[in-house]
Amino acid sequence: MNPLPAAGRTPTTISQMMDLVLSDPGRPRLTWYGDGGERVELSGAVLQNWVSKTVNLLVEEFDAAPGTVVTLDLPPHWRGVLWALAAWRCGATVEPAGDTPAKAGDVVVTARPDAWAPVLAGPGAADLVAVALPALARSFGGDLPPGAVDAAGAVMTYGDVIGWAPETDPAAVALDAPDGTVAFADLVPGSGVPGARVLVDGVRPLGGLLRELLAVWAADGSVVLASAATAAELAADPARLDRLRETERITA
Repeated sequence: MNPLPAAGRTPTTISQMMDLVLSDPGRPRLTWYGDGGERVELSGAVLQNWVSKTVNLLVEEFDAAPGTVVTLDLPPHWRGVLWALAAWRCGATVEPAGDTPAKAGDVVVTARPDAWAPVLAGPGAADLVAVALPALARSFGGDLPPGAVDAAGAVMTYGDVIGWAPETDPAAVALDAPDGTVAFADLVPGSGVPGARVLVDGVRPLGGLLRELLAVWAADGSVVLASAATAAELAADPARLDRLRETERITA
């Protein structure tokens, strides 16, 4: 078990960090600004709910546990953040995919399932999860490769509370990114501005972006995450950026 540390102490595990996020359940913890003006806001309770459902799917459907590798083929996006948190919560390794599908872990979570079909052909191939990115999507839509799981419908069928999840191994690899690996013992950064509301752009590589989000939440803060395209638009329009900072009460 990993109970929430005493007041004033920084969480050191994903479980502790999620408990901290849930300690103020109604407070916005992840606000997403996507392409075309899409905005999605997840409170602490809603973020925990999504992560719990996804953990249950990973554990019950794919036996996810320490040693399982989840290849994450999603752009910097609120749905990708949820899948990373869920994989870590059950001790699995998150492996960001490259631009061209090639190496697959035990489970591939992707917004472009057709691109993985040639890689995953044959016996012993990885399991495939298709993720629809639009906020209101109730299914991926279209034909999926045989055996693929449609996340839009599947996640919602699982419980709102984690039924069981294996203990993580502090020495195991939590993040296997092109710029290096990070063990579970070092996954949750120990620094961050306490209680900050932080604007994070989606231009950077996924591995670094995920660790920045963990640092914010570990300091009891909240995140406003902008897609790569939205971040570029904000950079080119200082007045719009100022309005966003004021509207969302961004402090860092």
